[in-house]
Amino acid sequence: MRFPLTALASAMALGLTACGSDGNGPVNEKPSFLGVVSSVEYDGVSNDLLSAGLGKSGLQSAVPPSYANPLQPTAAELRRAAIYNSYRGLVDTTAAGGYGTFYGPNVTASGSVTTGEGLIAGGEYTAFSDDGSGLQNVTLVVQVPATFDRDNPCIVTATSSGSRGVYGAISTGEWGLKKGCAVAYTDKGTGSAGHDLASDTVPLIDGTRATRSAAGSGAQFKAPLSASELQSLNASTPNRLAFKHAHSQRNPEKDWGQYTLQAVEFAFYVLNQRLGADLGGGQRSRAFFPDNTLVIASSVSNGGGAAIAALEQDSKGLIDGLAVGEPAIEMPRNANVVVKRGSAVQGVNSRTLLDFTTHAHLYSACAALAPEMVGTPFQATYALPAVYGVLATNRCSSLKARGLLNATTTAAQASESWQRLRDYGWEPEAGSQIATLAGFEVAPAVAVTFANALGRFGVQDHLCGYSFAATTAAGVPTAMSAAALAPMYATGNGVPPSAGVQLVNNKAPTGAVRDLFSTSPSTGLADMNIDGASCLRSLVTGVDAAAQRVNAGIDETRRSGNLRGKPAVIVHGRSDPLLPVNHTSRPYLALNKVVEGANSQLSYLEVTNAQHFDGFIGLPTVLPGYDSRFVPLHLYLNRALDSVYAKLKNGTALPPSQVVRTTPRGGTAGAAPALSAANVPAPQAVPAEADRIALSGNTVTIPD
Repeated sequence: MRFPLTALASAMALGLTACGSDGNGPVNEKPSFLGVVSSVEYDGVSNDLLSAGLGKSGLQSAVPPSYANPLQPTAAELRRAAIYNSYRGLVDTTAAGGYGTFYGPNVTASGSVTTGEGLIAGGEYTAFSDDGSGLQNVTLVVQVPATFDRDNPCIVTATSSGSRGVYGAISTGEWGLKKGCAVAYTDKGTGSAGHDLASDTVPLIDGTRATRSAAGSGAQFKAPLSASELQSLNASTPNRLAFKHAHSQRNPEKDWGQYTLQAVEFAFYVLNQRLGADLGGGQRSRAFFPDNTLVIASSVSNGGGAAIAALEQDSKGLIDGLAVGEPAIEMPRNANVVVKRGSAVQGVNSRTLLDFTTHAHLYSACAALAPEMVGTPFQATYALPAVYGVLATNRCSSLKARGLLNATTTAAQASESWQRLRDYGWEPEAGSQIATLAGFEVAPAVAVTFANALGRFGVQDHLCGYSFAATTAAGVPTAMSAAALAPMYATGNGVPPSAGVQLVNNKAPTGAVRDLFSTSPSTGLADMNIDGASCLRSLVTGVDAAAQRVNAGIDETRRSGNLRGKPAVIVHGRSDPLLPVNHTSRPYLALNKVVEGANSQLSYLEVTNAQHFDGFIGLPTVLPGYDSRFVPLHLYLNRALDSVYAKLKNGTALPPSQVVRTTPRGGTAGAAPALSAANVPAPQAVPAEADRIALSGNTVTIPD
């Protein structure tokens, strides 16, 4: 139960003087996990919390912010660029796609469209969470807008999406800032910038770089290598990089919930230091507690999964509700739930991310050549022989040679590969993005990073022969340029290929070379390294020591389904190819119902014509067809946040679980007409029977 702040403060003033205060409440104490806290105030004119001073127009501009000295960008410049790239990486910033009308800095919390830039004044606080080793160093940031209402206090979490840095869910934080809530961010033990092993330089908390020795315990990440190990590694495999998510050897995913909860605790500490009564001697009283402050856990993708983990693990009662988009959810082993679409049982569900991603890594490159994919975004470019066509054709041949396909022609093999994905849980609507994911090397990037992380492998282990490096035009590893390394905190996403860092196949017959173009020793073909893909798959399906390590790590990340009876909304796009609904949100809904029964307050909104990468919709000249096919899921996350907030503040019922049927913008690919309200209907308080998602026992039934 949440008590009014004024009433609680009066009670404390009457009876809590014995708690180490002067009658204004107990003393605010710094959480033990926090390191040094730094803070900056932003005036909302020259700089701000949401856009780093760029505003609506700056975030929308295709021209990224610049640096006075590109080889030595300042912390402020890196922050601005990181916010710019993170925002645009998650949200479609084209006017035709809804930016500036349905969402964006100039759209108020109530949905009113203004002519302003939407800059938000307030204070920003930054610190590491560490266990004393100097190796954990998880970045936490709390933003407190000037509009924070101490009589209606609220906190929203925005844990980073993907493997990004701390601003990797800034577009979720936007909702909280506009609502006058403090926003609690964490990079959850991942991060955009790597440890460049050749120069032995590492990122600091603010994105600037230093040598490992100079950084000391202040490194945001440094590979856990001794001096002799580093020397040996540089001699045998020069010019490589290590990344925190992949190579920290801490399996950070197991602690994503903990880090999100720590971000909330940091937010409470900041609010009380900022607004609590001055007790003298640098002490402040505690005015904000879980009992008087509304807290909503939110974010998207991996950040959404972290929010779910946080609520499941919330033994202190910090969180009141949850609203997440397209969450990564590791289901329990033998979850024993049934997923149906219409009358058809989905034969494979509830698989873990590494499981379905390594499956996709085997088959997606070949599947992208299928006749069924003709006309989908990027497919025509992908199929050009001079680009990917020959490589994908070779992958098809190698799958056949390994007995993983039965068909004999390339077209038939490609169709069979697509069917292998369908049989493993991909919805047919996700097929339109298979060529994009294959061409952008999404599956191998995610598989390599998560396999290393889950098995706690180090950069020196070169798991399955993979490493990370800058490469020449011929694909040969080369030194990372200073111009690319200096801004990596702002330009990278933590999962190479990214920011000039490529995935490298160390085992190519002629020497280490970029993975995409490499030849497999077992086949003698340039088949996108089927040997590496098969090795990664065996880490899930095998029984050797490496597989046991990986599967033990997976078991540490599995969720329980217990959301503690708190109001919760999950939104997910039916067309999601990266985190397919049959392995994530659909079975989790069923699991939650089994675990919580009548106490469950979870609502699931499955949005048609929505997928995982809203940022791709905003690239009509690069990926034409995303604009004409897909609507922004970001809008539905904002609506989910609105619903959970209204439930917690006013008792307004959440929309029941349902399929939200949207209408694509249509028109010419790359020049789709502007998004209208008719394209993106709101969830219904009383959905039509044909749209209602049903739960019975351990079975969830999703309407066609």
